[in-house]
Amino acid sequence: FKLVRWPNLVFIVLTQVLFCYCFIEPLHKLGVNTHRDIASYALLITLSVLIAAAGNIINDYFDLNIDLVNKPSKLVIDKTIKRRWAIIWHLVLSAAGVVIGFYLDFKAHTFWVGLSTLLCVLLLFGYSASLKKKFFIGNVLISCLTSWVIVIVFLWYINSFYCTTCTNSELASINRRLFKFSILYASFSFIISLIREVVKDIEDMNGDAKYGSKTLPIVWGISATKVFVAVWIVVLIAALTILQFYVLQFNWWLSIAYCVLFIIMPLVVILQKLYKAHTTAHYHQLSTLVKVVMFTGILSMLFFRLYS
Repeated sequence: FKLVRWPNLVFIVLTQVLFCYCFIEPLHKLGVNTHRDIASYALLITLSVLIAAAGNIINDYFDLNIDLVNKPSKLVIDKTIKRRWAIIWHLVLSAAGVVIGFYLDFKAHTFWVGLSTLLCVLLLFGYSASLKKKFFIGNVLISCLTSWVIVIVFLWYINSFYCTTCTNSELASINRRLFKFSILYASFSFIISLIREVVKDIEDMNGDAKYGSKTLPIVWGISATKVFVAVWIVVLIAALTILQFYVLQFNWWLSIAYCVLFIIMPLVVILQKLYKAHTTAHYHQLSTLVKVVMFTGILSMLFFRLYS
């Protein structure tokens, strides 16, 4: 469980369950149903967890030497589990995820789930083996895969709705609404993940530099990298603030208070701490705080259920 980073897997499950609970389930009250069943959706979540777990394993496998420098006390491979068994688990979990993907394609008469799952497996392997050490490419890739957790749910449900009392234009409106929610949370996931990935690069700078990585802090230096992170934090704060002014027209006061107190203000705190940070412990604390904001951000989906 430590090897697959189970808290991250729980986060994936929570994200996808909340998306369905807050944006798909309320449609039933409008007389709208979907051709997708709960069992298939459970398999979609299982697929996401398996691929993420396999990705975490292969990442630790290739990062063994770097982790000996950066976090020797947290090593699992070669300490608790042999490298051979790590590879076997990676292959088993990846294969299981891909098989589930193609099964869902067969069952739902789609064509993209299995192929996209296979692509994710290959990208995660490529990231761990090489791309992670490249300038900025690895950061963007992981951020895209983080947002994919939400995008795959949107693609699974889009155009699957039917309603005997609705017009085609009303169903089209529902699909557009689902698209907007997906873009909102996928964008948030991308930006907050990018921020965290770059902060982690600063934290792991010593080990990365020793083994030839070309991450942002190694190429640009810590000061320039901190400016880069700060810009993205400001962009996120600005976007969330503008969103709250838009929400004002609906009088969602509880939602606005939650966003200000548990998402925007923590981001302001992170920005302040980023300016003062200068040790590995400081950057580790920042990484943890960013992860907390990821959690509170995803929990905000509940307000759409509350006000729907």
